[in-house]
Amino acid sequence: QVQLVESGGGLVQAGGSLRLSCAASGTIFSINVMGWYRRAPGKQRELVADVTSWGSINYADSVKGRFTISRANAKNTVNLQMNSLKPEDTAVYYCRAVGNGNDYWGQGTQVTVSS
Repeated sequence: QVQLVESGGGLVQAGGSLRLSCAASGTIFSINVMGWYRRAPGKQRELVADVTSWGSINYADSVKGRFTISRANAKNTVNLQMNSLKPEDTAVYYCRAVGNGNDYWGQGTQVTVSS
């Protein structure tokens, strides 16, 4: 079993920055992909960014140039640096890990950007 623990959400004014962190623990054989998704009120969950164990990175168009994902494979952690935040970035952010033949999700952390 793998557990994902997220931290770093909060309230910030538009133009500000936040950093999200996610750490995977438990019985980990291999994690191929780690990433962040978000669900805004009234919308479906969407990919924000993810990164593979071999370093391939994918960003949603809406966050390119503002968000940076990074991963420490040895520590099974993934971080999301969010700069130039906009009110439309307000959502619950979820960490995801794909590995051990399974799909794991964190409990979510709230990010609120005020205008």
